[in-house]
Amino acid sequence: MNKIKTTVAVLLAALLTVSVAMPASAARVYNRDTNTWEDAATVKAGRKGSSIRKEIVSYESKFKRGTIVVETSERRLYLVLEDGKAMKYGIGVGRDGFRWSGQHRITRTAEWPGWTPPAAMRKRVPDLPAYMPGGPNNPLGARALYIGSTLYRIHGTSEPWTIGQAVSSGCIRLTNEDVTDLYERVKVGALVVVNQ
Repeated sequence: MNKIKTTVAVLLAALLTVSVAMPASAARVYNRDTNTWEDAATVKAGRKGSSIRKEIVSYESKFKRGTIVVETSERRLYLVLEDGKAMKYGIGVGRDGFRWSGQHRITRTAEWPGWTPPAAMRKRVPDLPAYMPGGPNNPLGARALYIGSTLYRIHGTSEPWTIGQAVSSGCIRLTNEDVTDLYERVKVGALVVVNQ
């Protein structure tokens, strides 16, 4: 009986030693700062979430309730509410050469959307996948609001530390928490106004 206990103990110790010594299989995320795929734990260890919190603010506007106004230079998105108020969110915006402005409507919404990088993006970053299913490591995050017939979206992000920066290829990013809140408040057909 003692031999069996000793053998089991030795095997468990060996298994524990091997599992500690071997690297864990980790999820990989695309780091737009370096244009490479990196271990999610490594990227997240050096980064924190967004310090920009959503808040209701005074906001005089000619737009009706439910309109989304993106102020690119402020790196803020305003959802027009009633009585001269708006919900203000921190956002990530397009980097130099990828900013745009205009008016469109929300044509579709999705929860945990899959991502198909546009051909131009795949040409710039050849190691991007042709398609990435939705989930916590997907660059589109928890929710997406599709803007007209453009390639752009208002979406969440697996990189919340980028909120407040100009880092995207033209899409408007919010934290997953904030985009989920916005998603619950906005309907298909809502006007989106993007200002420089």
